[in-house]
Amino acid sequence: MKKGRLFILSGPSGVGKGTLRHVLFKRVPGLSYSISCTTRKPREGEIDGVQYRFLDEREFEYYVSAGKFLEWARVHDHLYGTLRSDVETELEKGRHVVLEIDVQGALQVKEKFPDSIMVFVVPPDLEELEKRLSGRGTEKSETLKTRLLNAKEEITFSRSYDYVVVNDKIERAASELTEIFKSEIRKSERSKDHDLL
Repeated sequence: MKKGRLFILSGPSGVGKGTLRHVLFKRVPGLSYSISCTTRKPREGEIDGVQYRFLDEREFEYYVSAGKFLEWARVHDHLYGTLRSDVETELEKGRHVVLEIDVQGALQVKEKFPDSIMVFVVPPDLEELEKRLSGRGTEKSETLKTRLLNAKEEITFSRSYDYVVVNDKIERAASELTEIFKSEIRKSERSKDHDLL
């Protein structure tokens, strides 16, 4: 069986990665979303095992010491990580796996999976990002400032990514993202067919 392809989706908090991912999954068959583990508390409406696996710090640190994470990082004072077994199981089944992770984690994964495809989502500008973060109603003003400072720094890492998608309008950005995924999947399938000759 052909192995699946690994895709990494990153971008600053509030840029709309989750919304784009939902549209993408409707348009591209055979995608599997790897749910991250986190030590942050669930936001309203979030369900354990759906948006994230919610762990306490002790559980998370045990997973780190046991080598269970493909990548992990501390982001905005909370720990986030991707379970290695989740990703490897899906790839072996021939499914294309999407990780929605921050830049620290993305660079760790790229080292372990050099042929993974990295896509960075940016806002049209920082004023728009601030508006989106404020609109969520989940950020205190101090947290908002921290997230905007982190966003500026994260955006500088976009140069290390294979693709950068500007999320100015959801439909346009989703179409671009869909095209990237379909094109990369076609390329990997052609190279696998070539290897079999």
